[in-house]
Amino acid sequence: MRRFLIFVKKETLQILRDYRTMLIIIIMPIVQIILFGYALSMEVNNIDVAIYAPVRSNSTDDVAAKLISNKYTTFKGYLDKSTDIDRLMKSGDIDIALIFSPDFNKSQVTQGLDNPTMQLVTDAVNPVISRLSTNYILQIISDDVATSSPVKITSKMLYNPQMLSSYTFVPGILGLIIMIICTLVTSISIVREKETGTMDLLLVSPSKPLMVIGAKMIPYFILSCVNLASVLILANTLLNVPIQGSIVVICFISFIYIILSLAFGVSISAISQNQVMAILISAVVLLIPVIMLSGLIFPIDNIPEILQWISVTVPARWYIDAMRKLMVEGLPLIACWKQVLILSGMTVFFIFVAVKQLNSKIKK
Repeated sequence: MRRFLIFVKKETLQILRDYRTMLIIIIMPIVQIILFGYALSMEVNNIDVAIYAPVRSNSTDDVAAKLISNKYTTFKGYLDKSTDIDRLMKSGDIDIALIFSPDFNKSQVTQGLDNPTMQLVTDAVNPVISRLSTNYILQIISDDVATSSPVKITSKMLYNPQMLSSYTFVPGILGLIIMIICTLVTSISIVREKETGTMDLLLVSPSKPLMVIGAKMIPYFILSCVNLASVLILANTLLNVPIQGSIVVICFISFIYIILSLAFGVSISAISQNQVMAILISAVVLLIPVIMLSGLIFPIDNIPEILQWISVTVPARWYIDAMRKLMVEGLPLIACWKQVLILSGMTVFFIFVAVKQLNSKIKK
């Protein structure tokens, strides 16, 4: 244990001496959270819609037909009961639901016999989807409900009533920041030691490779925890992004993701011969997939199917999805069991790969 603590102390002092790297690590999350929280807004074109109609009529069937024929909407069918709306939205199966009153009938409206109602219920976790879906659905059904006697239509935004883009980007940028700091900086620091020869001295020491990896990871783990806290505080105070879920659960999943990113960085460093190679590998297999295939900017449902399958291998996709469920929707840990299992499995895999690569280097 004493030898392990000595390794940790050595890594900590080495990080503190490199003040330029420390400055980047501390300032970069603040800049990115402000940039993404305020400046960026994206559009989507794939809206999953369901209909709840206690009494089906020709009018409701006409609206359903419009949704089926429109290329920007996916009709998910009729719901049996209104309580299914909340469940399907929380599971991500639908983005918007149309609720028709039992007396909704276009012919009656045309004749001015009564005043039926229709309500739009939207998942506003992603304000872009909410805004687009609300406006576009109203546009689609306008021909079917436009009559001499106006139909009363109301809408309700769930989870993000103000439709702020920061609700979408803050959980995403959190996944990007952790991945960059943990993976990129860790891989570069280890490769630097390989270039100076100190890494070979560590590997031939009595310490086991797992202990060396652990000592390398702990200082960056602490730095990442500091960044996690700063991003959450800025998101809540500066951008007014709520933290609806348990902060303990959020930190628990974040810790798994941090360890995963650190282990990934060690794996990259083990196959890199110099710092330039480590940066290139990280940029190709890390930054581009995280930005393009994680749901940070572009919704997963909007990219080609083959890229959707590739995105399954991107750790940030599962972390960002979990953070949106926890921070914005306020769901419990059980709602993120799939994401936790996948991230945990990836963590074990990359730790195994890193240890195996270092062991093979010792044998050589």
